[in-house]
Amino acid sequence: MGKNKPIIGFILGIIVAVVIFFANIPGLERTGQMCMAFSLMTVIFWAFGIAQPGYVSGLYLLLLAVFKVAPTTLIFSTWTTSMMYLIIGAYLIAVAVKESGLGERIAYKFIVKYVSSFKSIIVSIFALTFILALLIPHPWPRAFLIMSVMAVVVKSADIPREDAVKIGFTVFTASIPVSMIFLTGDASINPLAAASCDPEPVGWLKWFEVMGLPMIVTSIITMVMILFMFKPTKEVNVNKTEILEKLEAMGPMSGKELRTAVWVTLAIILWMTDTLHGIDIGWVTLFIAMGMAMPKIGGILTPQSWSGVPVQTLIFLTAAVAIGRVGGATGMNTWIAQTVLPSSVPENMFILAAFITAVSIAIHMLFGSVIAVMGIVIPAMLAFTGSMGISTIITVMIAYIAINAHFILPFHNLAILVGVGEDNGMYTEKETIKFGVPFTIVLFIITVGVAVPWWKVIGLW
Repeated sequence: MGKNKPIIGFILGIIVAVVIFFANIPGLERTGQMCMAFSLMTVIFWAFGIAQPGYVSGLYLLLLAVFKVAPTTLIFSTWTTSMMYLIIGAYLIAVAVKESGLGERIAYKFIVKYVSSFKSIIVSIFALTFILALLIPHPWPRAFLIMSVMAVVVKSADIPREDAVKIGFTVFTASIPVSMIFLTGDASINPLAAASCDPEPVGWLKWFEVMGLPMIVTSIITMVMILFMFKPTKEVNVNKTEILEKLEAMGPMSGKELRTAVWVTLAIILWMTDTLHGIDIGWVTLFIAMGMAMPKIGGILTPQSWSGVPVQTLIFLTAAVAIGRVGGATGMNTWIAQTVLPSSVPENMFILAAFITAVSIAIHMLFGSVIAVMGIVIPAMLAFTGSMGISTIITVMIAYIAINAHFILPFHNLAILVGVGEDNGMYTEKETIKFGVPFTIVLFIITVGVAVPWWKVIGLW
C-alpha cells in the first residue's frame, strides 16, 4: 500500500462507519450502534495511521459528544480519575531522572561493574531496564537512555554493526515484559489495564502480586530467546576505558541528582505502601512531580519540563478508555460478546486462558494498536466471562498480556516501533519478525502455563 495506506484507511474507516451507522442491527440500542460505528472507524484510522493518533482520538471524542452517544462526563471521565494524573506525573518524573543525569550515572556504573562480553551485555540490558523501571515510569525514555549508554559500549568494544543491531533490538524488546512487572513500569497503559479491573481495586502491590512473577518469567524467557536466536558474529571484549571516562566527565554526584534520587526513592516507598497509607498512586505520582519543581527541596523540573508531557498521548488514552466505557454504557460491549463470541464460556481455566489469548492476538494482529485493541477486547471479554463469577483481574490480565507482549511487525507495539531505524535501535522489520513469530507461540505458554497457575496459587482463581 505504501503512500496510499492513509488514504485507503481513511476511506475504509468512513465506509465502515456509515454502513454501521445506518444499518438495522437487531438487539443493539441506537446509542450502541453509533458507538460501534465511531469506534470501529477510529480503530481503522489508528491501524492505517491516517493521521497522528492524537488527532484521530480527538475526532472520536468529538463525534461521541456531538452525537450525544453518552454524557460528556462519561466520555471524558479519564480526566476525573487519578489515572490521568499518574501518567502526567510519570512523564515529568521521567524527564527529571533523564535531565538530572541520575539515570545515565546508574547505567554507566552498572556497565563498568558487570559487563564484559556479548552475553553480559544482553543480560545487563534486562537488568538495567528492571532497575530503571522503578525510577523512570515510562518505557521509551528508559529505552533511549539505555540505548545511548549501549552506543558507547558498542563503540568502545568495536562491535560489528550486525551485532550492534542485535543489541539495539534487545534494548527495545526488553522494555515490553519488564515494563509490565510494576504498575508504574509503563504509566501510559498499565494503569489503563488496572482501571479496567473495576470494581476490583488494583494498587501497586496488588499489581506486583498478580503480574510480578509472570512478567519476570516472561522477561527471562525473552532474554533466553534473544541469546539463542541472535548470537554474536565474533567474541566481544568490552573496553571500559571510554565508559569510565564518560563517568568521570560527569563528576561527583550533583545536588540536582541527589535531590532527584531522594524524590524518586520517596515515590517508590509511597507506591509500594499504597495499601497502608490509602493514597492513590496517581496522586502520589503527581505530588512527587510537583515537589521536584519546588524551590530548595526540588529545583529539578523547570517550566520547559512540561514539554515532556505529550498532550497527544493523553488525548489518545482518553479515547481508548472511552471506547470501553461508552461501549459498556451503550450496550455495545455486551452485544459484541453475545454476537461474535461463542454462546458458552469454557469452564476449564486453561482452555479459557488459551481462548482469550487467541482472540486477543488475532485482533491485535489485524489492528496493531495496543490501546485500541485493549479498548475492544477487554470490555468484550469481561462481558463474555461475566457469568462465570471469576475475578475481573483474571480476564483483564490474560487479555493484556496477550495484547501488549505480542508483536510480529514493529507497528504492533509502539515500544518496538520507536526503536526502528538507524538513529534509534538500528534494527528493522527483519529482526522483529524473526523474534516475533516464535514468541507469539510462547505467549500461550506464558498465559496458560505461567500466569494461570500462579493466579491459582495466590488464590485469585
